[in-house]
Amino acid sequence: MKFNIKRRLALIHQAQAAIALVAMSLPLHAQTWPEKPIKLVVPYPAGGNADNTARLLATQLSERLGQQVVVDNRPGGGGTIGAAAVAKAQPDGYTLLLDATAFTVNPSLFAKLSFDAGKDFTPISLVMQAPLLLVVPAASPFKTVADLMQGAKSRPGQLTYASAGNGGAQHLAGELFKQGAKVSITHIPYRGGAPALTDLIGGQVDLMFSATTASGPFVKGGKLRALAITSAQRVPGWEKVPTVAESGLPDFQVNEWNGLFAPAGTPKPIVDRLEAETRAIVASPAMQQRFAELGVQGVGSSAQEFKAFVQSETAKWAGVIRKSGIRMD
Repeated sequence: MKFNIKRRLALIHQAQAAIALVAMSLPLHAQTWPEKPIKLVVPYPAGGNADNTARLLATQLSERLGQQVVVDNRPGGGGTIGAAAVAKAQPDGYTLLLDATAFTVNPSLFAKLSFDAGKDFTPISLVMQAPLLLVVPAASPFKTVADLMQGAKSRPGQLTYASAGNGGAQHLAGELFKQGAKVSITHIPYRGGAPALTDLIGGQVDLMFSATTASGPFVKGGKLRALAITSAQRVPGWEKVPTVAESGLPDFQVNEWNGLFAPAGTPKPIVDRLEAETRAIVASPAMQQRFAELGVQGVGSSAQEFKAFVQSETAKWAGVIRKSGIRMD
């Protein structure tokens, strides 16, 4: 009996020592991190806003962290394939996610996901936001948002709006507009923003919500007319374009965005370091200038601010999707 008690006590002491060792190893790991290259997963194709943001951020993080940050494009499933890979990755700070608006849309858009967006990730920082322009063809009779709403009410379902595809920010912005204005406008999805803009310029569709980076040059070139912008306030470079909110829909705000996430369970010291470095990078004059050149707004939020933002956006789009009856599967 004495032998069994001693053996049991020895095992307890060994277990306690092991737990203490693990607990001590976390801050030590955080202090030495990073010791090897970091993978930054982008769940979208190369060349888009998310990819551009990721590459700008990766270059600066590589310099500040002393280890290479490699962008890994994993497109497919509306962003769900790449996000799922990060959700299942080891939470050691060596696999990160640069995601976009779809992160807060997909939980309501898809009946089943292989990950829980609210539980499987740790938000680090909202890196940038890009408002959309509400644009119509240059020859359109609509000069203001009020004109457009009146035209839609007088011809229910006859006006059309284009988007780059079902379930994207452009599609959802259109649905949010319809719900807020209480009008019926027919959605015409395209396979990408470029063909949608081509048909809009040609007058085959009546309107579109399009990122300033895509539609802006056509507005400035006189081929499209911007009725409003979807940001909360007017933005530099587009001061003469009113917001949708000040044009009759006071609660209307839509931004395409890019933000940095880590797998849930990533040690807090690593998350804190990534947050601090990301915020410093985004706040730098060089990065702010580069974002301005791209027509987007650098943010660099805190982790807590980004978490609240993600929760708010998720709730907003859940309501829009539920009311619209949109499903992707």
